[in-house]
Amino acid sequence: MKNKIKIAVDNKIPMLQGALEPYAEVYYYAPFDISKAVVKDKDALIIRTRTKCNSQLLEGSAVKFIATATIGYDHIDAAYCNANGIKWMNAVGCNSASVMQYVASALITLARKKKFDLKDKTLGIVGVGNVGSKVARTAKLLGMKTLLNDPPRARNKGENGFTSLDELVSLSDIITFHVPLNKEGVNKTYHMADEAFFGKFNGSKILLNSSRGPVIETSSLKNALKSGIVSACALDVWENEPEIDDGLLEFADIATPHIAGYSSDGKANGTAACVRGVSRYFNLGVAPDWQPSEIPAPDNKKMITLDCKGKTNSEIVEEAIVASYDVMRDDEILRNSIATFEAQRGAYPIRREFTYYEVKTIDGNEEVNNTLTELGFNLAE
Repeated sequence: MKNKIKIAVDNKIPMLQGALEPYAEVYYYAPFDISKAVVKDKDALIIRTRTKCNSQLLEGSAVKFIATATIGYDHIDAAYCNANGIKWMNAVGCNSASVMQYVASALITLARKKKFDLKDKTLGIVGVGNVGSKVARTAKLLGMKTLLNDPPRARNKGENGFTSLDELVSLSDIITFHVPLNKEGVNKTYHMADEAFFGKFNGSKILLNSSRGPVIETSSLKNALKSGIVSACALDVWENEPEIDDGLLEFADIATPHIAGYSSDGKANGTAACVRGVSRYFNLGVAPDWQPSEIPAPDNKKMITLDCKGKTNSEIVEEAIVASYDVMRDDEILRNSIATFEAQRGAYPIRREFTYYEVKTIDGNEEVNNTLTELGFNLAE
């Protein structure tokens, strides 16, 4: 009988236990315990961003396949893997709706705090992949104007619909980043927002980052916040996390511990992508449409009841979004315990996306109901 393959798994990846055990020897480790000694005899790894897959980890190992349950893959040394015959994959788009939900909640929260109407603002979206495109669509449903910057896509698809970064900076009131972390090359995003970037601001602007911390240079952002060039910011990602800059945290209007994509729906998608990917590569026989059998329910109610009397359509839609996910809950937890940044990620509470919720509108109208449906909410009878 053929020996089963051996797989090392990050034990923080949810809804995975039991899926591959019938086909493989599966070993679970805390993410920082996945070491050279651990991977030496493993055929495959299923990881998240905290495991750096480079020559220091992989050299001399039996690893043939790496699956990361994340959209981002800057923790995988692709050049090393490709040169050494190690196949790797990321979970493309798995948590894009979760990040969109986070950004929507953050935008509404900032608008309420700073007392402005989202309909009066232009949102500049830097990076228009799975996440950025969903953010753009949601921003339009919230009545915002949008500008899109994505040089790689503009080169592939043509300039129509895209704008330069300089023009986006000039014309946007709010800028949100949804780019991968590229440290070099024509598509470099490392320290994209530096002193020169902020020096191009023609008035104060709001900044959101839920992509990768090093996309923004910490010292430059702090200077921009001190000078008022950046009037408000929402940060989910940080340079040097989990050792984040507490001075920057104090400046931030919204501060969270890299959990924008941490909805349970997004996690389930990431887990499913990894299980299917490992099965395909090793021909294990897992069903090609495998999904976790059950996604747990959150603490808040599935039914969102909205009394629409005396409210604008925008107010009703914003109320539904924040009822599904209030970003300030995560902000409060981080501010109360900055030292437990990593633990907060590992023990993140159940959060569900718009598609989980049913919305009942009392005295609602067809337009607001259509907007809620387009966002992904289910309308209750």
